[in-house]
Amino acid sequence: MTRSTFKLRLPRGFSRPVAVTAALSCALLVTICLIFPQHSVFQVQPPGAHPTVTATATATEPKLKASEPSYPISGYFISASSRDAVNYKKLEDIKAFGGDTVITFGISLQPATLESIPRGCEVDGKNCARVAAGSLSIDRYFTFLDGSNWGKTAIKCPRDRRVTNNGQSYVVLVLPKSGPGCTSSNGKYDVVVVGGGNTSSVDPSHSLAKAATKLGMKFYAGMPAPSKRADLPYLPDDSYQGTLSAFTERFLAYHASANDVPGLAGFYHHTEMPLTDSTTFDSVLAIYAMQNRAIHRLLPTRQAIVSPYIDARVDGGITTEKTRNGIRRVAQTSSGLVLNIAIQDGMGTGKGAAFGGSEFGLMVDPFAATIVGKGTWGNKYFAPNRDYFSAAAAGVSGTGAVLWANLEGMAPATDANACADSLRGQTTKARLDRQLQQLGTARKIISFMWDSYFTCQGTGIPLKEQIKLSIATPIITDTSFRPDAGRVVVVGFNLKGSTVTLKWTNKKGQALEKAVKAATTNSTYGTQNGMNPRLESIGVDVGATSVSSTKNYYSITVSNEWGEESTEFHAQLP
Repeated sequence: MTRSTFKLRLPRGFSRPVAVTAALSCALLVTICLIFPQHSVFQVQPPGAHPTVTATATATEPKLKASEPSYPISGYFISASSRDAVNYKKLEDIKAFGGDTVITFGISLQPATLESIPRGCEVDGKNCARVAAGSLSIDRYFTFLDGSNWGKTAIKCPRDRRVTNNGQSYVVLVLPKSGPGCTSSNGKYDVVVVGGGNTSSVDPSHSLAKAATKLGMKFYAGMPAPSKRADLPYLPDDSYQGTLSAFTERFLAYHASANDVPGLAGFYHHTEMPLTDSTTFDSVLAIYAMQNRAIHRLLPTRQAIVSPYIDARVDGGITTEKTRNGIRRVAQTSSGLVLNIAIQDGMGTGKGAAFGGSEFGLMVDPFAATIVGKGTWGNKYFAPNRDYFSAAAAGVSGTGAVLWANLEGMAPATDANACADSLRGQTTKARLDRQLQQLGTARKIISFMWDSYFTCQGTGIPLKEQIKLSIATPIITDTSFRPDAGRVVVVGFNLKGSTVTLKWTNKKGQALEKAVKAATTNSTYGTQNGMNPRLESIGVDVGATSVSSTKNYYSITVSNEWGEESTEFHAQLP
């Protein structure tokens, strides 16, 4: 999900007559069926003990009014606007869509020269950085041009100044090269030019935090990050980590003074790394630790999000064992705050894969093939995402960090799925459903990215409109089947009022099928088990039976009380 590979633009509004939408929906369904044939199979190995159902609802009890269905994604990366009305409307739309969390990506603290300082940042016709520096000994210059309008509380030191010129606003910070406070112990300083927003516009972060507060939502602001190394572009340039640390302090102090509202839930680290235990990425972990310490000290009630990515590709990828060890190393950077580790599932970049054990021999889908080439899932990937998230859940256990999932809401680009001017393409609702089946161990599911991927017209219908057409789809994330007791338990989303259809082969080799109404329901399964609070479980009694020792696979589909049916979920008895 590396931000530098995207050129994102706010999409124009989209509306179509109902008749046209219906026609496009039919075309979309045909496309989905071609991409995801019915013979696709999932193998599930439930971790630990079988899922259990603790709350019951018998047939004699009065039928309660069903709660509204919702899609399992509850947070989205977004682009910030400098207009209050735009930000409020976007968050309002996301809340109506079932989301409660928004995240901005953040930008880098970039090395600069006096010549590269924005020409608009001038004081009496002179370069603002040079004016702020005065007679001080300046080591380096930097810019942090996030389009913001930092206010007067950002001015902490005698040389700091706020500059407005030709309708543009900047803050110039003079940071000591050594020591705290405003005076450098070694006599050297760095100068950072911040902002570049229009003087008539609102500060984007303040605007989003205010909107989140009004709507009862959570906003995570992007943290400053270093630029990339020229020789190794997958690593941060740590040659100015001291300056980054000093600027981080000023960045957070400004939020503490000017943006300390309930809607500001925390901060997002946009410096990325693969989920691995390799020491190659120690410089990234050092940034996480430094900034987490600063967040916890200056805004102790706030949390942080970090989003390392899965790379399951056989050609140069990372095993599940390295992932289990790697997430533990990430968790150890928390420095006392609540650290949410939102693993990128890699489905938008071709680095991760949503397939089951019995699908190892099936060909990768057309999207993945654009990245890894034609071949089978088993030849191209070490393991499915389900295995990586299970390994991560084991690795993070006991650390205090929280396992989230960052579902990549786009797909590798093909000739048929262009999305605005992005280098990635629009995905499909069916592909998202498959991704969600793999993420049952995550406490919360967020997605990159609302704009453009959920809002662009793409293949004809914006992704958010595709989801609205079938928002109540049941998503199965886990199952267990005890043939001797005839007991089936299903875990997932939107399972209320479901009928479960079980298919299996008995010891005589007979292919059997049985559809049974759920006998028990637990709508608080996720909360009770420390998992995603939206997870539910249902229990079904199919009668005692047997399962073939050579064909010990079974499949389950669910039809819920909203009349929606799940993707067929295939599993294997342990």
